[in-house]
Amino acid sequence: MSKRNGTHEGTVNVAILGCGRIARHMARTLRSMARDERYRGLVRPYAVATRADERRAVEFAGEYGFDKAYGAYETMLADPEVDLVYIATPHALHAQHAIACMLAGKNVLVEKSFTANTGQAKKVLDVARQTKLLCTEAIWTRYMPSRAIILDAIRSGVIGEPRQVYANLSYPVSGKARMTDPAMAGGALLDVGVYPINFVAMAFPDAEPTRVTSSCVFTDRGVDEQFCATFWLDNGVMAVVDASMTAVGSRQGIVQGDKGYLIVENINNPEAVKVFDPDHRLVDTIPVPEQITGYEYQVVSAAKAILEGERECREMPHEETLRIMGVMDGLRAQWGEVYPFER
Repeated sequence: MSKRNGTHEGTVNVAILGCGRIARHMARTLRSMARDERYRGLVRPYAVATRADERRAVEFAGEYGFDKAYGAYETMLADPEVDLVYIATPHALHAQHAIACMLAGKNVLVEKSFTANTGQAKKVLDVARQTKLLCTEAIWTRYMPSRAIILDAIRSGVIGEPRQVYANLSYPVSGKARMTDPAMAGGALLDVGVYPINFVAMAFPDAEPTRVTSSCVFTDRGVDEQFCATFWLDNGVMAVVDASMTAVGSRQGIVQGDKGYLIVENINNPEAVKVFDPDHRLVDTIPVPEQITGYEYQVVSAAKAILEGERECREMPHEETLRIMGVMDGLRAQWGEVYPFER
């Protein structure tokens, strides 16, 4: 990446820190972007690093077409050609890895949940301010075109005055070791529950909760297995969200007004927005644009922000990341859920 006359030009070299499932999803996205005329001049799948397994990194790089493979995070961070690091490690490690990347001069795209708690998030963003590097949360639904489509539908008045919103995301993922490990900030909340919370925040971006009630069920290791929360928003809307890591959920987002309602199919990666009238008749189906995987939008936003010298992405500014982290901290406080590293 070059810099001319005070503005950046060129291609952003993207590196992935970690080789797990979500890292592979991002790698497939970057590989496809490099072959797509819309994106290939903007981003380049450049490097991957594991904590201590060079062979695994080499196999990963070969499978997805990355130029470099590193068997240690520190070695990758010493590479001057790395422009942006996508952090794909467990929640409890996000803060230390993001800080290490920025202190090494690398911009960061940090997988959700941004950190394990608000205190960690503030430390990360303090380093972002000090280093003047881009630091943004990789919660993909915030960057998708579907976000504006849903908001436009709500604000169009087609369902009248919104009164209630419901959002669910549930997957049977308790078999994954990190999901049940308190030391890794396991549980349903940070992994799947973050999506319905963000759905409500995107549907009503100017509203704040005035009261919250919630309940959860814990695993035998003491992390939240499934939960339900009700938020009374200051715009008069009641929001109900739930999530589970042991059940198959509807994944629906439903916004209910006094003249109808709309259903978003799959809040985790919206497929369509269906509008119903007061008699429950389907009156419109609003399509969502075709995409590579859906991850490309956050990569594009981060890359453009770097080239333009920005330190945050407008789709998920630092203030909003802190707000969502605060909501999740508040829920855990109601449940008495404390991670070992917080004690």
